[in-house]
Amino acid sequence: MSGLPDDFVFRPDNFSGRARLFPLPNLVMFPHVLQPLHVFEPRYRDLLADALAGDRLIAMAVLKPGWEADYEERPPIHPVACLCRVVTHQALADGCSNLLLVGLRRLGVVRELPPERSFREADVLVLDDSYPAESAGRRPDLQRRLIDHFRHLMPNVQELHQQLDEVLANDVPLGMLTDILAFTLKLDLETKEQLLRETNVDRRAGRLLEAMQSQSESGQANAKFPPDFSEN
Repeated sequence: MSGLPDDFVFRPDNFSGRARLFPLPNLVMFPHVLQPLHVFEPRYRDLLADALAGDRLIAMAVLKPGWEADYEERPPIHPVACLCRVVTHQALADGCSNLLLVGLRRLGVVRELPPERSFREADVLVLDDSYPAESAGRRPDLQRRLIDHFRHLMPNVQELHQQLDEVLANDVPLGMLTDILAFTLKLDLETKEQLLRETNVDRRAGRLLEAMQSQSESGQANAKFPPDFSEN
């Protein structure tokens, strides 16, 4: 994410490998994107206070189906999360908070820690994008097709097209482009979670293109931009 102060740039060498988990049932965060978040549950207020007192990092995880029966405890999460940093924080009079998060990197959840705190924590691994050499020649065409389909799906959001033009002018990697598009589009939760889990950029781009083609054929309405606050 360009334009962020140096204090908000993620440096893997300085990362402890332990993350505060903020699991939600209906939000899949991706690297390189911004998301407003409203925090009101006591355990997540505790998590936020701990993050703000330290590195400001929060791992946004996705709850697996069936979470409703055990939401107040520790329902299972999908194995890949998105490490985020709190960019801005607004404390409200009722003790709740409004945040702006920026997605930084994918994380593989290795193991959850024992429940010694009010919020969940896990040992994690930073997952890097992979760019197989054998498919490098196909990437420019794949990127062009993704952009064309995206413009077709969201033809009337002028602000978004301007931001996309800025992104393209900076010659962003295909991995970053797929993350931005996957987050912005109104894809089903399972598809978004699969795209987050995929570190092979070419496969991720191919799956995203298939999902966009399916949306285009169905005439499905697309996501609101900018995104609304997500509530925990």
